[in-house]
Amino acid sequence: MMTEQARVVVIGGGITGCSVAYHLALAGWTDVLLVEKAQLTAGSTCQAAGLVTAFNPSSTMMEFRRYSIELYRRLGAFETVGSLRLASSRDQLLELQRTASRARGIGLDVGVIGAAEARRLMPAISPESLYGAVHLPGDGHLDPHGATHALADAAKALGVRIRTGVRVTGFELSANRAITTVLTEAGPIATEHVVDAAGIWAPQVAAMVGAFIPSTPVDHQHIALKAVPESELPRDMPCFRDPDNLVYGKSEQGGMVFGGYELDPVSRWEDGVPWEHAAQSLPADYARFGPLMAGAIRRFPFLADAEAIRLVCHPDAMTPDANPLLGPLPGIHGFWVAAGLSLNGFGGGGGLGRALAGWMTADDPGVDIGPYRAWRFGEVYRDPGFAAGLARETYSDYYRLRYPFDADVAGRPRRLSPLHCRLQESGAVFGTKAGWERADHHEPDRPWRRAGRDQAAWGWAEPPWFGRVCEEARAVRDRAGIIDLSSFGKIEVVGSGALGLLQRVAANDVDRPVGSVTYTPFLNRRAGMVADVTITRLDGDRFRIVTGAGFVASDLAWLRHAVAEDEVQIVDVSGSVATIGLWGPEARTILAAASDGDVDDAALPIRQARTIEVGGAPVLAARISYAGELGWELAMDAERAVGVWDALRRSGQDVDLEPFGYRALDSLRVEKGYRYFGTDMTMLNTPDEAGLGRFARTDKPGFIGREALLERRERRDEADAVSLRTLVIAGGPGYRPIFGGEAVRLDGAVIGRLRSVGYGTTVSRTLGYVYLPSRLEEGLMLEVDVFDERLPATVAADVLVDPTGLRMRG
Repeated sequence: MMTEQARVVVIGGGITGCSVAYHLALAGWTDVLLVEKAQLTAGSTCQAAGLVTAFNPSSTMMEFRRYSIELYRRLGAFETVGSLRLASSRDQLLELQRTASRARGIGLDVGVIGAAEARRLMPAISPESLYGAVHLPGDGHLDPHGATHALADAAKALGVRIRTGVRVTGFELSANRAITTVLTEAGPIATEHVVDAAGIWAPQVAAMVGAFIPSTPVDHQHIALKAVPESELPRDMPCFRDPDNLVYGKSEQGGMVFGGYELDPVSRWEDGVPWEHAAQSLPADYARFGPLMAGAIRRFPFLADAEAIRLVCHPDAMTPDANPLLGPLPGIHGFWVAAGLSLNGFGGGGGLGRALAGWMTADDPGVDIGPYRAWRFGEVYRDPGFAAGLARETYSDYYRLRYPFDADVAGRPRRLSPLHCRLQESGAVFGTKAGWERADHHEPDRPWRRAGRDQAAWGWAEPPWFGRVCEEARAVRDRAGIIDLSSFGKIEVVGSGALGLLQRVAANDVDRPVGSVTYTPFLNRRAGMVADVTITRLDGDRFRIVTGAGFVASDLAWLRHAVAEDEVQIVDVSGSVATIGLWGPEARTILAAASDGDVDDAALPIRQARTIEVGGAPVLAARISYAGELGWELAMDAERAVGVWDALRRSGQDVDLEPFGYRALDSLRVEKGYRYFGTDMTMLNTPDEAGLGRFARTDKPGFIGREALLERRERRDEADAVSLRTLVIAGGPGYRPIFGGEAVRLDGAVIGRLRSVGYGTTVSRTLGYVYLPSRLEEGLMLEVDVFDERLPATVAADVLVDPTGLRMRG
């Protein structure tokens, strides 16, 4: 029996586990033991095709990929041949141009070349339906087995120990749920930290400590073809990716290795991967591979004469949003996750390992980990069928052109608001968020429907609903609008330790009288923003946090991670509490007619909440507004929501109360200068940079991030300071196909990227946020890269509608 001790035990001998172990040792934590149940590379790693590109519109993943290429090259395990990403349709060319702009906005020097230049670089491709390409000369490919072993050897040279043939069977935890021992078939290992890098087995390893991470194995196939006489491919041929034809590939021994992304993929082992599965491939499916073969032949016609060597089928770990799972798990001290790579194995593996090592050793991953947090998925994703459906869908979308306005289709409907029936009656067009069906907009004269892959019908032109969304937004500004906000997350914090916990996590002061509504960011220890929420004090020891629909699990985890010895209960009440937004100049008249009490300014002042009766139901009326208008967020028991909605609709008939959706809300909040967490501010941005410094009260002691924020404020250099600014883009009224992320230029040089973008209906302009040097003055002319054009943009005032807030004050 093996009796071991290590400061860190890394579980999994694929590229991810080896990368984590190497970077931990590089950071000085050399007491690391990596255990693998079979041999190194025995999971998905050994079956990979080995293509690696830096091209990605995510700033985090692009940084991971750029570093990974640098790392593999340094280890002598990377062959630099460049790559071409091809456009085989006009719409794909526009998508390439848009993605190239987004990549430039995060630091990648890339542009789109014409079809002739693409053929010069890769003469073997057919000119048919070839519209252009992105060329990245620094890309290339590697041997998965060789690269992984090179990284493992580098880790061992730094002191890491590697044990193969050792399967983990469980864990022992202390009374406060801290990892103390890893149990294996070869004996126990005493440890302080565990990294679950077990690939497709990662959910089963996490389950051993009672944790849950959604990751589904989805079949992936690629084929090796012999060289075709007189059409041999050169060794230094660039790798290629042809999304329209669903394929990618590289040359190998004069022939080709290529794979792709099926539109109807197969998932398996949703309840757990057999432990005995290792390096063996799965039965290949030539019929399912047929459309990919046809796509490759369209681009390389001579492949019709190629002889197949072998078709390989293997499972890849896919998460519901196709992003990796990274970081600690709340409530289990010392348990870390690096899994669910979702087709980013070798591309992301090097950078992901470095980020996790930095997080573990210095509390600094160095990049925005927000989209990859291992705890981001809520209870709805515990349904393996739902999670697997989304995993298959994200897999099929990997190459299929998914337009910015397209919505998920898999697993719907999953979560319905108690007001769903009323939204159906008003002709709602439903999108989806975190499993919730919610109205994007309404078409009153048409039957309700679910949005899906709609944008293909109009492509990059003006959406057919653009005018309708503008009508909804104008109704809120001119009269009053009503919106179902039930998908918003609601978390109650209750107990004698509730105030202490919230004062620790909130940068604002929440020790205010009962009925107070406080907006606050949550910060990490480096003063980066990890959440923005409102907190209502319901009673002395009872608070309600309201957050975005997609951030409930993340915020719950952050709260639970911060709990010390407080006597406190943290409960997700999102499903049992419905919320209605009532906003606009006539909102007070409507609410007064529907309620039993006084709703004037003295009785219901701004940023205060009080229980009133509406339609015979008790309703918590909080006077706040994400639209920037007079009004309330009205919360009630879900079972009473329909009665409250009906009462408000009846009392609003005389002023033509308008149901509106989330697209109109986005328009209203952008022109009001309101931010959206995850897009406009991330863990890399401080409240000061995001224009929210007044909500971070450093005169309040003891909150997480306070010392770092004070230090930043003390050493702030105005010459280098940045802040989130508003741009008016392309001057005049009317729709512009700008979606966020596009590169922003000053004097021809890229200086940033757009964050939120929306059409401000009140100001009749396209607006966008961008982080700029604070010294840049209002009125400065910039440019935005939109497809193959540079559109003019002007630095504007931060708030374009009601900058003094008079409308909200009523």
